[in-house]
Amino acid sequence: MSVRPATAADLTAMARLHARSWRSAYAGLLPDPLIDQVVGAEDQRTERWRQRLADPPPDGGAFVAEHEGRVVGLVFWGQSADDDAGPDTAEVQAIYLDPDAIGLGIGRALFAATVADIADRGHPAATLWVLEANAHARRFYEAAGWHADGAAKTVERPGGTLREVRYRREVARGPAR
Repeated sequence: MSVRPATAADLTAMARLHARSWRSAYAGLLPDPLIDQVVGAEDQRTERWRQRLADPPPDGGAFVAEHEGRVVGLVFWGQSADDDAGPDTAEVQAIYLDPDAIGLGIGRALFAATVADIADRGHPAATLWVLEANAHARRFYEAAGWHADGAAKTVERPGGTLREVRYRREVARGPAR
């Protein structure tokens, strides 16, 4: 298993991973029409990821995890857009893992590399938003040292309303703790 910066060569794999991850992680938590709307056609997902790689946040990163020659995880992070965040607060904006890779330590390694990158770039804290009902993801974040900080928001999307809670973690320079 390896973690490395995402490249344009990864776009199709990232789009497929995104769809598989959403379908697995949100089945039963979100209405099927909403899941279908988000994952959409592969070419549209690929273009969304292409735009994110082509126009990355000025202070952010995009990583993929590979296992046995294929992309099985991805993450994007940048500066937090939250109104109450300071200019040095980072935000993990997306993290997806192939359902077949769950339990192999790949998600932990990908997340640790992301936290290390955030710290190495001088951010003392990071946040992320997670679906309130996603107990599995919340346990994953808590095991990695993140905690709910009390902030919540409701996001209206075609096909459904999402309630999300914010998690936060202080980070230190150097390797992730």
